[in-house]
Amino acid sequence: MSQKVLVTGGAGYIGSHTCLLLIEAGFEVVVVDNLSNSSLESLRRVEKLTDHYIRFYKVDITDKAALQKVFDEHEFTAVVHFAGLKAVGESSQIPLTYYHHNVYGSIALLEVMQANRCKRIVFSSSATVYGDPASVPIREDFPTSATNPYGRTKLFIEEIMRDQAVSDSDWQIILLRYFNPVGAHASGNIGEHPQGIPNNLMPYVSQVAVGQREKLLIFGNDYPTPDGTGIRDYIHVVDLSDAHVKAIQTISQLKGVTTLNLGTGKGYSVLDMVKAFEKGSGKAVPYEIIERRPGDIAECWADPSKAKEVLGWQARKGLDEMIADTWRWQSQNPYGFE
Repeated sequence: MSQKVLVTGGAGYIGSHTCLLLIEAGFEVVVVDNLSNSSLESLRRVEKLTDHYIRFYKVDITDKAALQKVFDEHEFTAVVHFAGLKAVGESSQIPLTYYHHNVYGSIALLEVMQANRCKRIVFSSSATVYGDPASVPIREDFPTSATNPYGRTKLFIEEIMRDQAVSDSDWQIILLRYFNPVGAHASGNIGEHPQGIPNNLMPYVSQVAVGQREKLLIFGNDYPTPDGTGIRDYIHVVDLSDAHVKAIQTISQLKGVTTLNLGTGKGYSVLDMVKAFEKGSGKAVPYEIIERRPGDIAECWADPSKAKEVLGWQARKGLDEMIADTWRWQSQNPYGFE
């Protein structure tokens, strides 16, 4: 009998890719998603790519009664928890909404899991929990802090999960701190479909390249980096999703809480990414430098060696593949899933 995994936020960008790889690895997947920033079409395409049916529930994780109904119908071996709001800028404008959905939603999920004696969870955290790091590459034992409400919600959820694990030693928890996910499935059928103006660099660049937007806005070129633009660790979404599969496969052997960085260990600047995208797509990406965005930091890249040691995982896809897959997705789906 295949193991059954609940994926919250499974219709989203990283969620849909992870569902696909979990199914390919032999797991049965059940998805809950409120579809506030995702599309059911992504799961339909995953079903086509895998030739597997995905049981889907339109549920908001803050709704405990609705979550409980899902648990009444299924026995889960583990949960992969992606559901949450994720726009850094927006989080400063509507912090209460972010705390409600992300923090309270996670508490509701943990309470339902506890009540149903399902005590294994892989949590989608973020490199934003390191705040403005004193040095790079960033290791898991670095001090944490956050420069925006979104980052703080991730930090609070991590702390809540740690407290839960201390109170009950049956819990097995993996906190995955992502760096910057980019790319798309090699088929070009699923990828990132941001609603409204993208908050992340790559979907913005690809929308400019495909002619949907006039130009890219670059926030600041006066950072202490070689070309003045911010440096980030970009990781292919398929590599990232593979880490979740390995986490689910490994979690039963781990005790308490395990925290892992997911990145490549290499940093690229905004201008590096623009140049690489122009080369990979053959399209010009006009840009304008504007002032820095509050809460942004100069550079942020991972030391991913602990994930290799614990999960036997490492990122395999390089920049060229990230660009090629992003462009294939964007050019085949200029308006995303619409």
